[in-house]
Amino acid sequence: MSYPYQIRSMEEYEKAYKDSISHPDKFWSSVAEHFRWKKKWNRVLEWNFKEPRVRWFDGAKLNITENCIDRHLEKLGDKPAIIWEPNNPEERVRVVTYNRLHKRVCQFAQVLKNNGVKKGDRVCIYMGMVPELAYAILGCARIGAIHSVIFGGFSAQSIADRLYDAEAEYIVTSDGAYRGGKDIPLKSVIDDALIGNRTVKKVIVYTRTRTPVSMLKGRDVWWEDEMEYAETQVEKEGIVSFPAEEMDAEDPLFILYTSGSTGKPKGVVHSSAGYMVWTTYSFVNVFQYNPGDIHFCTADIGWITGHSYIIYGPLSAGATSVMFEGIPTWPDAGRFWDIVDKHKVNILYTAPTAIRSLMGFGLGPLKGKDLSSLKILGTVGEPINEEAWHWYDENVGKKKCPVVDTWWQTETGGILISNLAGVTPARPSWATLPMPGVQPVLVDENGKEVTQKDEHGLLNGNLCIKAPWPSIIRTTYGDHDRCRQNYFAAYPNLYFTGDGAWKDDKGNFRITGRVDDVLNVSGHRIGTAEVENAINMHTGVVESAVVGYPHDVKGQGIYAYVVYGHIHGDEEMTRRDILQTVTRVIGAIAKPDKIQFVKGLPKTRSGKIMRRILRKIAEGETSNLGDTTALLDPGVVEEIKQGKL
Repeated sequence: MSYPYQIRSMEEYEKAYKDSISHPDKFWSSVAEHFRWKKKWNRVLEWNFKEPRVRWFDGAKLNITENCIDRHLEKLGDKPAIIWEPNNPEERVRVVTYNRLHKRVCQFAQVLKNNGVKKGDRVCIYMGMVPELAYAILGCARIGAIHSVIFGGFSAQSIADRLYDAEAEYIVTSDGAYRGGKDIPLKSVIDDALIGNRTVKKVIVYTRTRTPVSMLKGRDVWWEDEMEYAETQVEKEGIVSFPAEEMDAEDPLFILYTSGSTGKPKGVVHSSAGYMVWTTYSFVNVFQYNPGDIHFCTADIGWITGHSYIIYGPLSAGATSVMFEGIPTWPDAGRFWDIVDKHKVNILYTAPTAIRSLMGFGLGPLKGKDLSSLKILGTVGEPINEEAWHWYDENVGKKKCPVVDTWWQTETGGILISNLAGVTPARPSWATLPMPGVQPVLVDENGKEVTQKDEHGLLNGNLCIKAPWPSIIRTTYGDHDRCRQNYFAAYPNLYFTGDGAWKDDKGNFRITGRVDDVLNVSGHRIGTAEVENAINMHTGVVESAVVGYPHDVKGQGIYAYVVYGHIHGDEEMTRRDILQTVTRVIGAIAKPDKIQFVKGLPKTRSGKIMRRILRKIAEGETSNLGDTTALLDPGVVEEIKQGKL
């Protein structure tokens, strides 16, 4: 299999970029020709950013699973689609061929149908990183149900909020999950999330850890029993079939919840056709994928990276994707390198947080590991610092592997700015050039394009995008105005990313981080309001303010300033109690790294908390805090400075 739309040189990149901007309809039509459609489109693109309204490949009919599975069966049926590496290295690796994937997805689609799931129904999936998670996702897509995967680290309350928002009637989960040295009891968390829920009709439970679970008659069913029955329905005389539901190009494919600057998570909705085209196109080009390469994306499928670059992008391209159940430091810090060595991985795509964490163990874990199969390295989730970039390049890639530093978001669906491996130039800690079809622009607070260079000869501003690419967010589930307000209202006729950036005279971009009230912790976005709401639920807390600060491993840490009524016993115990509350309400991922108890917060006379001041103190900047005369009580700032942790 070759990819006619693969860019192989800088000249080809420049031509593709120019064509995609000047003739987007013609450009994307020529890319889309290489996918399987039930009916071709009437129109390639229709859009305005005011409502916002974006439609790609309007009038086309398709099913994404036919592109991810069926079209590969004739030539690639016996090739591995997914190589599953279990948490415990002693456990058996599972290799899922495209034929096996087809059979299991058809079976699970039948299971969903048997349990009453219909096109358009929302199915929440809360599982560990096992192949059955892929079967569940693709099974939903096969019948046209909208899947919403929830990361296995979220609490019962966070799940309940998402179930309520998505109006989900079906759940797929496991008894438990393995993650490093921990067994995570997933089904019992789901049971807690369902207390008081009146919409969920069925819970399908896969057996992974053999953790004792409560199974309610009429609601809970075992995955294994359901699959066994479905097998007899989809397989006749050795032929497996389950017809793929015909989907409109703009039908929703999935909802994925992401933190916002308010306390309520927002359900980002991605469509079927545009998302498919973009994830495949970006996967093939950024990673310069060649048929037969082994691609290892270390992300969890509970996040967008796993959706786009473990499942949909690689499978649509007919690739082999490694799926890893565990964590990089268990049973020791050489686990990633063991996996690369064992499976002869060619492409490694991971997070700067993981790289910084592994740097802390030194070069010992790399000794004796054969990494010679590696051809391309990638990073995702946050800007990578230069030290980590060089460590990755020198010690993992042996200075022979291009490093792609990819910038994108849950809302963008796939990579928007990145060098193309070995094709366009890399620059340490810079995302570099936009993908074809992506038109970034830097604006000031008033939405005016920045034209004045700073003292370093760079343009510096808020990163916006002028026109839609195929996998742009379509809406926020159940609340289209929230989508407009969050992404399209700040600057007229622009999509606002929420990030700041620099741009050099060659058109390269460097992302400088969030400019709104959203933190980027280990590559995962967490709203400050969400964490503050959780802290404020703890008895004794009067109010709180949360900011980010530089963290050696996570990139950004969470610093919480907490006004507490009366501390019983010692401060450390109270801190632990607050952390437990945050874990119960959101999940361990949102736990503050530092909690400083304060008597008051710096507020304006109108009652607004001056987070700018708190952020500077958390970052260690105590002398240049700007004008504090407008504060209701300027003395509070001095107290906070004295008590900094």
